[in-house]
Amino acid sequence: MSKSLKEIRDFMEKMDIPGGDLHNLPSSEKTFPDKAHWRIEISGVERASTMESMIKEANKRNVTIHRAIITVQGSTLSDVNELKAMAQMGRDEKIEVITTMGPRKAWDVGARAQGFSEGAAVGFRMRGSDNISYWLADLMRNLDAGLRGFLVLDEGLLMIVNKMREEGFIPKDTVFKWSAFGGYCSAAGARVVENMGANSMNPTSDVSLAILAGMRKAVNIPIDIYMFITDAEGGMFRIYDAPEVARVTAPCYFKIEPGVSQAEIYKPWVQESWHVEFMREKVKEAAIFQEIMAKHAPNMILSKKGPSDLVLPVSA
Repeated sequence: MSKSLKEIRDFMEKMDIPGGDLHNLPSSEKTFPDKAHWRIEISGVERASTMESMIKEANKRNVTIHRAIITVQGSTLSDVNELKAMAQMGRDEKIEVITTMGPRKAWDVGARAQGFSEGAAVGFRMRGSDNISYWLADLMRNLDAGLRGFLVLDEGLLMIVNKMREEGFIPKDTVFKWSAFGGYCSAAGARVVENMGANSMNPTSDVSLAILAGMRKAVNIPIDIYMFITDAEGGMFRIYDAPEVARVTAPCYFKIEPGVSQAEIYKPWVQESWHVEFMREKVKEAAIFQEIMAKHAPNMILSKKGPSDLVLPVSA
């Protein structure tokens, strides 16, 4: 019954899954609907004041921001007026807004995932049906505030929300982004996420260009790539990788999230004013990516502001 490595890889190829990482780095022939190759995503837009700071700095530096990941601390820490304000700013500025829900893993009685070394292997999945229902209740709260994009990191949740969307239990234009904390970092994993209904996916922060090329071959959804990431997640600053990343993985989002660690910058005791200042630095880094891409990859097209395929918040 033994099979050779070639037979195994041939079987994978028949599934349109690369039998090996694509070290030849083929150019992607896929684009966004507007024919652009890359877009910019800013994470950690924690409050309405943070979003206002992001918009002002982007206008000052002539930076095009296409998507914002908000409430990474957890949306349960924002009141409804804050959520409505962020939704309205996203709509006004034609920025797609992806909300991070709370409660989350390690905030419940399952905090062993943080407290014990082997607990980390469990991942950031939801613990039990109670917590899934709480997450979904917070989803409804955000939908009521006008938000239409959400970060998902649990396969069970993705299955449920996709079914809700199909049946009209939630708005059919709702979009779901698979989180890096979901842990996928292969072409096969990317296919799983796409088949389950994710509209885009963020692989783990340490994927090589060859792995990214394989993922692009396997899926059609946008791939959201950490181009600047916290020290705790590797600290990569892939500024001069950017032209090759866009060439190989288009359509892709360049994701900018520097810092020491997620815990340092997103725990609720971090001051709101601190995030206002930190956001200016993130937008500055986005401006540098635009500069490098314009100089070294002018053929890689950046989407203009507010492309029509973005799912914008609605008026609450």
